[in-house]
Amino acid sequence: MKDAIEQALRCKIDVPIGCVIKKDGKIIAAAHNRREADNDITAHAEILALKEAQNTLNSSRLKDCEMYVTLEPCPMCSWAVIQSGITSVYFGSYNPQYGALISNPIFKSLTNSPLKVYGGIEEDKCNKILEEFFKSIR
Repeated sequence: MKDAIEQALRCKIDVPIGCVIKKDGKIIAAAHNRREADNDITAHAEILALKEAQNTLNSSRLKDCEMYVTLEPCPMCSWAVIQSGITSVYFGSYNPQYGALISNPIFKSLTNSPLKVYGGIEEDKCNKILEEFFKSIR
């Protein structure tokens, strides 16, 4: 999670969310939100990391890979994670409004996905990063 937090801290004008994907204990992809920076509504940290990992492995299937992300993935990202075949997702902050893996597990319940999901990893640190960002823009 430390590496995902470092990615989140790289965000300049975007909501600070960071993501890394590991395979065999090694980082194969790392990204942070760039939605505002790129004027691209799909430029969430998870989507960018998934694309990078797929390029790294030269495959759309990310079997035996783990994702670490600072905020519980939204519906768009959750569905992409499930479709990618990622084995496990570890996230920091829960997302009661938009989280789609634990807080509102609609997508996971629609599939036979073996995806394992663990929330609350370094939750205090991840919450603090988000709180400071939103305090600074209000």
